Amino acid sequence: MTDIEEVIASRYHHTFSRSHSILSQVKPGVTVRTKTVDSSGHDFKGDRPSGTGNPLTGPFYIEGAEPGDSISVRLSKVRCNRDWGYSSYRLGLVALTPESVEHVYPKEYESGLVDVEELRDRADLMPWDINLQRNTVKARKHQSEHFSLEFPVQPMLGCIGVAPAGDFTPTSGPSGNYGGNIDYNEIREKSIVHLPVYHEGAYLYVGDGHALQGDGEPLGSGVETSMDVEFSVTLNKGHGLEGVRVETDDHIISVGSQPEFSSSMNRGLQLATSDMVDWLVSEYDWDDWAAHMLIGMVGVYDVVTVAGSVALKIPKTNL
Repeated sequence: MTDIEEVIASRYHHTFSRSHSILSQVKPGVTVRTKTVDSSGHDFKGDRPSGTGNPLTGPFYIEGAEPGDSISVRLSKVRCNRDWGYSSYRLGLVALTPESVEHVYPKEYESGLVDVEELRDRADLMPWDINLQRNTVKARKHQSEHFSLEFPVQPMLGCIGVAPAGDFTPTSGPSGNYGGNIDYNEIREKSIVHLPVYHEGAYLYVGDGHALQGDGEPLGSGVETSMDVEFSVTLNKGHGLEGVRVETDDHIISVGSQPEFSSSMNRGLQLATSDMVDWLVSEYDWDDWAAHMLIGMVGVYDVVTVAGSVALKIPKTNL
């Protein structure tokens, strides 16, 4: 029988840091059952135990983790735990050409659509109803006979990461080789997220659940909501990583994750491609030239965020 530890936070954090009080000390192999709040700090009951800005659940201190190791976080459960969420009302500026902005932006805005006190005055948010029985999301705003904004849910975690190297304490807004606010929609139930370890205990955090989000997070948000999360950690001694890797049932994925707007998307592509070559050579015993050929023939690039991060996927059937 699998050991399960239930951990419910009473406070949340807005930085990936080793200076925060440890929420729970976790043994590798033990399943942790916890909850996250949404990006504005609202929990599954609609209460607001935290301020806005992607509040993080954690840190989880991973027993035995030391600098130079890595951890593999297996997400056995990532599920919506309330019947509402919200998203941005319009695409982010970075997703559009400057000359198109004026004529493609919605002209009408309406405040009060999100019926939550702290968000009621905002006219840039769209409320969504989450049907927990049917596992669908539907925009609450009136829809015409010409279009329907109702979709199956695909719950994911926008934030997952560890305390970065040195004394760097980034907020829960950007991302990097430590993880962070990656906003990659492959980080969901049944996926495994591989992260480097820079400090004793790793200091793992999770948060920023989305009921649904398209590739690249072009709205600058998904359907923001709270989540029930279960995960377990495998400790990989002496197996350091340069950045974030993800595994699904079908793919291995290198994530070229970098701070938003810090560089071109091309840099994210280069990071993902370079790491994939290393992964294929070091762990799958491919010759370097063969790894290049494999990437060139079956590799698929995902836009992780339109602000600069890219992932490279290789089908496991080709390994």
